Amino acid sequence: MAVWSLSVGIGSCCLFNNGITEAWRFPSACFPTCKNNKTKHGSETLRVTRKHISRDLVRSALQSYHRLSNIRASKTSTELKEQVSTRSAQVDDLKKVTTSYLFRTKAGALVKVKVEKKIEKYSIMVYVSSLELSGDDKSSLVMVWGVYRSDSSCFLPLDFESSSQDSQTHTTETEFVKSSLSDELMLGLEFDGKESPFYLSFLLKDPKGLEMLTHRDTNFSVPVGFTAGHPLPLGLSSGLHDESWNFAFFSRNSKSVVLCLYDDTTADKPALELDLDPYVNRTGDVWHASVEKTWEFVRYGYRCKETTHSEEEEEEAENIVLDPYATVIGKSISQKFLGSLSKNPSFDWGRDVSPNIPLEKLIVYRLSVKGFTQHKSSKLPTNIAAGTFTGVAEKVNHLKTLGTNAVLLEPIFSFSEQKGAYFPFHFFSPMDMYGHESAVNSMKEMVKRLHSEGIEVLLEVVFTHTAESGSLRGIDDSSYYYKGRANDYLNCNFPVVQQLVLESLRYWVTEFHVDGFCFINASSLLRGVHGEHLSRPPLVEAISFDPLLAGRKLIADCWDPHDMVMPKEVLRFPHWKRWGEVNTRYCRNVRNFVRGRGLLSDLATRICGSGDVFTDGRGPAFSFNYVSRNSGLSLVDLVSFSGPELASELSWNCGEEGATNKSAVLQTRLKQIRNFLFIQYISLGVPVLNMGDECGVSTKGSPLLESRKPFDWNMLASAFGIQITQFISFMALVRARRSDVFQRRNFLKPENIVWYANDQTTPKWEDPSSKFLALEIKAETDEETTASLVEPTEPKNNNDLFIGFNASDQPENVILPSLPDGNKWKRLVDTALPFPGFFSVEGETVVAVEEEMNQPVMYEMKPYSCTLFETINATA
Repeated sequence: MAVWSLSVGIGSCCLFNNGITEAWRFPSACFPTCKNNKTKHGSETLRVTRKHISRDLVRSALQSYHRLSNIRASKTSTELKEQVSTRSAQVDDLKKVTTSYLFRTKAGALVKVKVEKKIEKYSIMVYVSSLELSGDDKSSLVMVWGVYRSDSSCFLPLDFESSSQDSQTHTTETEFVKSSLSDELMLGLEFDGKESPFYLSFLLKDPKGLEMLTHRDTNFSVPVGFTAGHPLPLGLSSGLHDESWNFAFFSRNSKSVVLCLYDDTTADKPALELDLDPYVNRTGDVWHASVEKTWEFVRYGYRCKETTHSEEEEEEAENIVLDPYATVIGKSISQKFLGSLSKNPSFDWGRDVSPNIPLEKLIVYRLSVKGFTQHKSSKLPTNIAAGTFTGVAEKVNHLKTLGTNAVLLEPIFSFSEQKGAYFPFHFFSPMDMYGHESAVNSMKEMVKRLHSEGIEVLLEVVFTHTAESGSLRGIDDSSYYYKGRANDYLNCNFPVVQQLVLESLRYWVTEFHVDGFCFINASSLLRGVHGEHLSRPPLVEAISFDPLLAGRKLIADCWDPHDMVMPKEVLRFPHWKRWGEVNTRYCRNVRNFVRGRGLLSDLATRICGSGDVFTDGRGPAFSFNYVSRNSGLSLVDLVSFSGPELASELSWNCGEEGATNKSAVLQTRLKQIRNFLFIQYISLGVPVLNMGDECGVSTKGSPLLESRKPFDWNMLASAFGIQITQFISFMALVRARRSDVFQRRNFLKPENIVWYANDQTTPKWEDPSSKFLALEIKAETDEETTASLVEPTEPKNNNDLFIGFNASDQPENVILPSLPDGNKWKRLVDTALPFPGFFSVEGETVVAVEEEMNQPVMYEMKPYSCTLFETINATA
């Protein structure tokens, strides 16, 4: 039961020992909220003490108090300058903390309110100056006041037995007295510190009964027991000397915002509500307040009250919303998320340093934190929970086996469990289910472990839409969301949303040491505040030049989780030479060619780094090449299902739909899987491998994201899993060894590439019936290497390469290019050969049937196959 004590008087209580004291209390089992005759229930009892003092004594006390306050203020200022508060503990009984608030009336009168915190009390002085009243009328000015917390329109009731309090409005009238030192009128109140925090609200009444309000036509409202706080930074922050919490919350269109504080993590209703004053606690569109940490509150939220008309809207306005900037959140009994009044747990990063891998050398593995180790076959240690960040770190050896040096995590922001990871409701906290005890520290441990193994951590992030509930809804919908579009689309280039996104990105970089971000549905980042297309979107530009994000990978992915189909192509994504792109054209063209329906020109463009997209000042390293992803068909399903409903997937079932025992069909499917992986790894750009493709994960032809199954670690031991895992590892080694060709920041020079049809003639680039393509890549000469603007980081390799692709159902006899004396071709890969012979580190030398001088070498390429040859010096 909270007890209030209040004395109406001036200065310290010792000045009023001769006063006549009366006590009163009110039962508050329920009290009106002054809205639609509704009633709120509470457990407060207000006990008030009032002092009746003669006018002469009051005037004398006012003069003494005025002199005393000036002396003490001067002394305190001197002490702060000279002693730096080193003796604060010894002078606690003398310390006073004063906060001043200045108002003006419509008529131009100035009203100054000083709230002074003493050891156990709050003293409030109200000064009125520049008031146009004549003669003795000035001494008849009255302050009509009351106190409130959760609702500024309804004062807490004070049941006076014999007083001037209005029993209907719960207000009290107190007269001002004239200061003998100036023309000011003065009045003082004193409250027991235990009764704070609350608001003192008042208006002025002249002798004629005319009421004087602020220049905004509102009551004067002053916080007691807390302060106005600061509008920046947004969210929760510590005040000066870490003694208070500062709350800052954006809401442009709310007529009022209520700060809700909870003293119990299991409580469903706030222990305290403060209806923030729009004059004192609002700067621009930001509502703010500062509350001392001595209060034992543990969680917080906000209630936003917009101008509503319907009863349904009124009820929605009563919902308590989560602070968008809260970095620590938790659930209440009713499953409502609230911000926690605490900081992230400490973490020792030790000597953690980002691997800082050049873009062109990345090999990315996309995975779901939950799905990666959720299956019982993961066989994690008993102290590590399945489907968590720690589980990912435990499987780092598998990532290294594949040659991976970067993981791309599906969205880990707190998200709606009903809608899935791509529908977040919060942007500053990792999903709680991904941590064993603390999701925050579990993620940091994972990042630290992966960094120590030379693996970067990239995050898929969704800033273009949110979950339908538990997110930014109810804060300021017209600012955060688009009008007229789907209800969950964020207005990303609106200033406050732009600021939210930037702060979130900075937080994940500084707090979690994240190495980069892949922006899902990136095309929506190009929309203006009214939905129009922008060629220079402010958010994308701001991210590009933000100093805290410098050196971090930025990737645009135009896949929209609402559609669940292959991403649409964006004609041009503004990049400022900073943004890479998940290359949808690459996926389409490679799938089409492998199934025998693509153009040779499209394939050539893709394997050479998609010059039609990235010759705009970037280069092939900015192309993130994928064949399958977590949405759509898996790699195995791309060669197993091709029904009419899967037309957009550009798949081919190799002769029979779904599961089959036919050896010929199975062999073709295996070759096609090898072909996809081969093309992906020899293409210029960054290969992105999807979780489970190395072991044959299947959704039985379903392209839906929710159809994806957890990673089955037992499948790695299958014949398929063994050979595909080894092949991926081999191709990663080939890329690294021949980084001069496959890991380039710049495009290959045209003079170093020779294209062939099967008979060494010029390919028929635009002929849909042409299904064979080959190219010879000549090693750069010493002069070319020296002239290059890029400093070489690897030993020079003088060996040429020859690559062939046959997408037809017929074999093709290929004439390999002639070589200088002493050089021969060795075969590194032929996807048509049986395992383990279809790839080889040492390679197998290929010679002419009749070994005569200058005799051309002919090689038969089987149907649906790819080959890789490299020159060797036979005399070396």
